[in-house]
Amino acid sequence: MNTDQHLRWAITTDLVSLRGRVTALATEAGLRGHRRGDLVTAVNEAVINVLEHGGGEGVVEIWYDHEGVTVEVTDSAGTLQPQDIHRSRPSSSTPRGFGLWLMGQLCDEFSISQMVGRSRIRLRMVLAQAPR
Repeated sequence: MNTDQHLRWAITTDLVSLRGRVTALATEAGLRGHRRGDLVTAVNEAVINVLEHGGGEGVVEIWYDHEGVTVEVTDSAGTLQPQDIHRSRPSSSTPRGFGLWLMGQLCDEFSISQMVGRSRIRLRMVLAQAPR
């Protein structure tokens, strides 16, 4: 496995290309099936958040190592904060707000960090889950 693979690109409205890039690198890393699909869905949600709420501009970075695949989505607004992570499911009467909750449900690790003028969502999927 090539553990030096690291991709970075500017966010655009081309979500088909985004999903293709994430799928390709996750596959190369060894992530398969629904877990790969879950990561692709979570990254798609994070990018949509940037386009709709995060200033419309940002960067996606994705890389992997022998333990897992990591994706960071950084926006240009900086309004998203760590406390914005939803720990419980939003009410079904709420028309929006499921994206952050969904990311936390789909990924093994989900965090938000805030820097001056930017917010960063970090998503991670481990390659081999420990037995429960």
